[in-house]
Amino acid sequence: MSTAEPSSAAHRLSLVIGLFLLLGAAGLLLLGAGVGSTGFDSVLRARHDPVAWQIIWDIRLPRTLGAWVAGGLLGLAGAVAQGLFRNPLADPYLLGSASGAALGVAIALALFGASPFAASLLVRLGLTGAAFAGAVAGVMLTLALANGVLHTLRLLLAGVIVGVVLGAARDLVTLAAPDILQAMQAFMLGSTGFVGWTSFAVMAAVLLPTLAVAWALSRVLDGLALGEATAASLGLPLAAVRAALVAVLALATGAAVAQTGLIAFVGLAAPHLVRSIVKTTHGRLLVLSALMGGLLLMAADVLARWVIAPQELPVGVLTAVLGGSYLLWLMHKRSGGSL
Repeated sequence: MSTAEPSSAAHRLSLVIGLFLLLGAAGLLLLGAGVGSTGFDSVLRARHDPVAWQIIWDIRLPRTLGAWVAGGLLGLAGAVAQGLFRNPLADPYLLGSASGAALGVAIALALFGASPFAASLLVRLGLTGAAFAGAVAGVMLTLALANGVLHTLRLLLAGVIVGVVLGAARDLVTLAAPDILQAMQAFMLGSTGFVGWTSFAVMAAVLLPTLAVAWALSRVLDGLALGEATAASLGLPLAAVRAALVAVLALATGAAVAQTGLIAFVGLAAPHLVRSIVKTTHGRLLVLSALMGGLLLMAADVLARWVIAPQELPVGVLTAVLGGSYLLWLMHKRSGGSL
């Protein structure tokens, strides 16, 4: 009885949090439809002005929804990474996936000369595929150098090394093809400004199956939380599950990075915020982290458009500042008020 009651309470709290996150996203969607260079005037004129309606329907709504889905992908990837590697500091970018994805996009741009923000579905799918391949290569190279995930310090050092090496390779590609420099700069800063309905559809098509696969494997993550030896003693197929989770991590990260560029701290902060509110199983944690990541990036996108309107900040810069401040505050709190 004492076990069932906390589980039931955690389940109810998880449902309440999920509902709150969905309502918050709905509110930010409405707010995002009115925030932009022309302000809320476009909303007021939308019923009678075709141009105002086009601004809302073709620019603001897909951008805001795209930010929600991209944040969901990053939040999901962060929760998977932290559960898979049993490390609360793990995020989608820590193990070389972001550097690998950026290198894949740079190579695709250098070879085919396409803008990363082109509207063509084929271009979008091609860049997503390049980012996915690069993210997989980065993660697998990190795991190979670290000889698996048994040694946390070796894993973190391998991730740093792989990130530096792949980042240098990306810079070499950029130097060899200087015409892609401007596109890569926008990509590295991170922006949702060029996300349209096509990008939203691509990311949504990735989010749904990756979330389903991660949910199906969540019980294995619960077993891994008890330790490698305990999980193996339970008869869990660890090798196959690791491969599937790494694929989920790489695909979710690659899809988000390909459409929005490098957006920092969302994947790291979202699972932390969820765990600070409720202690629950990985199945619920994965879903709530995706919802939390979507809400965080939506809020950052709206704020980036509003702070210096009619101009706007790169959303990746804003999330880095806010996310870094949050982590510093968290470290200060856990250290008892003294750094």
